[in-house]
Amino acid sequence: MQTFLIVIATLIIAFILLDVYTRIKMKNTPKVADNESIITLTDKNFKQQTKGKLVLVDFWAEWCAPCRMMAPVLNDLASELPDGSLVGKINVDQQQPLAQQFKVRNIPTLVLFKDGKEINRFVGVKTKDFLLKNMK
Repeated sequence: MQTFLIVIATLIIAFILLDVYTRIKMKNTPKVADNESIITLTDKNFKQQTKGKLVLVDFWAEWCAPCRMMAPVLNDLASELPDGSLVGKINVDQQQPLAQQFKVRNIPTLVLFKDGKEINRFVGVKTKDFLLKNMK
């Protein structure tokens, strides 16, 4: 019985240490500048920028570590998209009405719009290949 308790306590401590390490690593994820072809969307330009195009919109926040992890993926994606397709970003802290309008509850949330209408939604960190496949 004592050995069992020691093994359980050791596993619990190991999981706690792994959790702390992961949180520190995610918190220290560096900020990456946006690709020049990524557009910043606001409530003023949203309709105009999404009309007649296929636009992947990233709902993000400055303080969100998974959002920072998505930045390089979105930069790569933006550089490979054909004409008529764009990547846009909406900072949910600055554009709360848009986040509420599209019922964004978790970030990062990626919403795919075609001609201004939502056609798909992805929550969490995704790969470039996954996003490219879903944009076709």
